[in-house]
Amino acid sequence: MTVAVFAGSLIGAMMLGMPIAFALIVCGLALMVFMGNFDAQIVAQNLVSGADNFPLMAVPFFLLAGELMNQGGMSKRIVDAALAWVGHLRGGLGYVAVAASIMMASISGSAIADTAAIAALLIPMMRSAGYNIPRSTGLIAAGGIIAPVIPPSVGLVLFGVAGGVSITKLFIAGIVPGILLGLALAVTWFIVARRDKVAVTTSMPMAERVRLTVRGFWAFVLPMIIVGGLKFGVFTPTEAAVVAAAYAFIVGKFIYRELQWNMLYGVMLSAAKTTAVVMFMVAAALVSAWLIAMANIPAQVTEMMRPFLGNPTLLMFALMVLVVIVGTALDFAPTILILTPVLMPMVKEAGIDPVYFGVLFVINNAIGLITPPVGTVLNVASGVAKVPMGDVIKGVMPFMIAQLIVLFLLVLFPSIVLVPLKWLH
Repeated sequence: MTVAVFAGSLIGAMMLGMPIAFALIVCGLALMVFMGNFDAQIVAQNLVSGADNFPLMAVPFFLLAGELMNQGGMSKRIVDAALAWVGHLRGGLGYVAVAASIMMASISGSAIADTAAIAALLIPMMRSAGYNIPRSTGLIAAGGIIAPVIPPSVGLVLFGVAGGVSITKLFIAGIVPGILLGLALAVTWFIVARRDKVAVTTSMPMAERVRLTVRGFWAFVLPMIIVGGLKFGVFTPTEAAVVAAAYAFIVGKFIYRELQWNMLYGVMLSAAKTTAVVMFMVAAALVSAWLIAMANIPAQVTEMMRPFLGNPTLLMFALMVLVVIVGTALDFAPTILILTPVLMPMVKEAGIDPVYFGVLFVINNAIGLITPPVGTVLNVASGVAKVPMGDVIKGVMPFMIAQLIVLFLLVLFPSIVLVPLKWLH
């Protein structure tokens, strides 16, 4: 009955059009009333303590780093470098989109920012070259969701905080799966776009390729700084976010000289608005998480999934299917914040590595960003490319299926995620 009250109040509040953060608070209040221990002071205390968390400081700084990267010219140089090496291939702009998505994911960690930047740069070029624009937009949207998987990743930070899992380990474990998602997109693009008749650009001389790659050198250095700093213990993930923001500012302002002083207000305002939404959502989710624990909902869910507990692989399949379904209706951050406290006790009881589960869980939620009807990244790609949403949904389907196949391969072969963790030792 407690599970029904939890799910019913949450879904009911969202169906009324209530913002997710407020729906989470309503859900917590409903659980309080049902358990007969209503106390508004407990809600207020948990809201404050929910946001008062040092690892969460990584969120605003990674978001700020992404904004500074886009405004400071780092995104453009990444695309130019990718264009130099693979732009001349048949369907080359699609491979440029995939390569740029992987490289930008290792810098910004924001699916929406990466999708908007790549779509704005590449869609006009694809349109003039005769590419199938709905399919190209779908590819760019699918490439954008690599950002929450490869470090630095706001999604992994949120999961680490909500599940009490090492964020450094999550970051390292996310690298290989993120690259595999990109490779799956490249293979799928090769299959679906090989018969398209599009204009092919001439191959650049090697000297020009090297020049454009060197021109983007400072953008490529940032991922190495972040991963290397985490590996050797130079800084924590939270401090890495500050380093990323400071680095993006210095490069954009003093090296590339595209970031002007009068642009800083808009950059910071944009990052602050997104941060405010995420942080309030986290605070509200931790209110409901505390009440979920008090109502013993994890134990009830574990009991419902008892038949799967003896087989970790089967349990992971069941959980991934559940999250895929939830991801069609809920956005990225709310799904992580709502389901993590419910599922983690069961995951630990089944003997599944929390880092492994966390990476797959975040990948699954990232794919939710391109599943209709919510599909936040789909909406961004549709708006930037000026393509009707229905056409973008059709265009993204082959790429979403490819990424789901990668997800379920990771369920079958956990070592793909776990082996890179040995690099930390």
